[in-house]
Amino acid sequence: MSLPEDAIAVVGMAGRFPGAPDVPSLWRNLLDGVDAVHDYTEAELRALGVGERLLADPAHVRAGGRLPDVSAFDADFFGVTADEAAAMDPQQRIFLEQSWAALEDAGCDPAAFDGLVGVFSGASVNRHFLYRQFTGDPDEPLVPGFAPDYAAAQVAYRLGLTGPAMAVQTACSSSLTAVCVAAQHLLDYRCDLALAGGVSVTEPRFLHTSGGLVSPDGRCRAFDSAGRGGAYGSGVAVLALKRLQDAVESRDRVLAVLRGWAVGNDGARRAGFAAPGLDGQASVVAEALADADLAPGAIGFVEAHGSGTAVGDAIEVAALVQAFSGDPLPPGAVALGSIKTNIGNLDAAAGAAALIKAVLAVRHGVIPANLHFERADPDVEFGPFYVPVKNVAWEAETRRAGVSSFGLGGTNAHVIVEQVADGPPRPASTGWRVLPVSARTPEALRQARMRLADHLEAAPRTGLDDVAHTLTAGRRAFAHRAAIVCRDLPGAVAGLRGLPCDAPEEAPEGLTRAAEAWVAGDEPAWPPADGRVVSLPAYPFQRQEV
Repeated sequence: MSLPEDAIAVVGMAGRFPGAPDVPSLWRNLLDGVDAVHDYTEAELRALGVGERLLADPAHVRAGGRLPDVSAFDADFFGVTADEAAAMDPQQRIFLEQSWAALEDAGCDPAAFDGLVGVFSGASVNRHFLYRQFTGDPDEPLVPGFAPDYAAAQVAYRLGLTGPAMAVQTACSSSLTAVCVAAQHLLDYRCDLALAGGVSVTEPRFLHTSGGLVSPDGRCRAFDSAGRGGAYGSGVAVLALKRLQDAVESRDRVLAVLRGWAVGNDGARRAGFAAPGLDGQASVVAEALADADLAPGAIGFVEAHGSGTAVGDAIEVAALVQAFSGDPLPPGAVALGSIKTNIGNLDAAAGAAALIKAVLAVRHGVIPANLHFERADPDVEFGPFYVPVKNVAWEAETRRAGVSSFGLGGTNAHVIVEQVADGPPRPASTGWRVLPVSARTPEALRQARMRLADHLEAAPRTGLDDVAHTLTAGRRAFAHRAAIVCRDLPGAVAGLRGLPCDAPEEAPEGLTRAAEAWVAGDEPAWPPADGRVVSLPAYPFQRQEV
């Protein structure tokens, strides 16, 4: 399978989602059909400061996708003072942490990266400022950096990134539009690695209205006859992107490629400013397919915007059918899903979360079931599309998916994601390797060792060469250090846990000396490991209430 020279590689992903503290947990939840929308108790609502008027309103929706500990942050890790941390929008704190995690997932220490790193972010309204900080006094000075504009700039400043840093604000399509902007900047050589995504921290302060976006129980029943909207939720999703050729040359792990993308607006061809536009949505899907030089029949799955509203779903499917009409396909040819049925609408982070789902689907060859789908909306003409009610094994020579995200105000984004075939299997390492692990504090180091041990034990096929290469070439070295000298994964797991393992005297003397010197604070030249970047647990942030 050949890929175009202008393809963009997804080399890292990170995020926190309702019911899932990281990307692997999100994938497990999607496959297990977990409904992660939370039903708040009255005590929880009062603890959030929800007022009596709202609590007494029968239209109040007491559900949403939530993140634990949004008020906690590892300020010391990023050099943020206590006062600065308290004034920062929690969305900026969370986006900052997950940007670092995405770089680690990509095997990139920004301080050692030979190139420009750009940051492209979408963020929701700063509700922390509205509900926690603003006094209502018109003479009260605004908190510096309070607006969504500053999420990307915070990452650039705290991590020392000198590529483009810009906010992309298009409502619910913000994060997928940010991905499109980042991809184009990479193709234009404005940066060499890009972080792109979005963040939203919200609270259950929404009312259900007839024909509105929020359903009475907070569940999103996309494409179902009972669909009446969904619920907003909190979450963050960040992807690390590179030009494909650069990723191959750097021996990066390529999760998937972005084959084509497009961004457009409905213009005036809709019933009102907040209404979706059929022609605009169809145009952006067709443009993305043309950009990828693909016919609609090459797409096996569309991860839709899927708002769960009767009007929105009907228009979205009609637009897809129109965009696919040039390549007649039989009914049931293309799966249609929406991650909102699992985690709710993450607003500015929704599109990036949907893209992560699509990347995982093309990579693993499974299309997750769509939750809460019982009877198709009779007003939706599905054409070649169908909604899977159970996980579907995706058997195709090349798996490709389309991802849609549409913002209130008519800004539409669509991205084409394509599978990348894994390289030929390589022989297992039979030599000795050193696994360096470090952190800023002793407790963080202990957690890092345990997390890595758990990960390797759960993934016994992981190549030791790949682990060694990722840790030595792609991770920042901090003051508190440990180095495990081992020759197989069981020995690595035992060493990480401080258990008896292979006798150190059997290891090559040069490797042992290098490990000892590194633990003592030196920076020795590691023996080259014939490995590639692999996904390993991210840094264990030591979050504290701010």
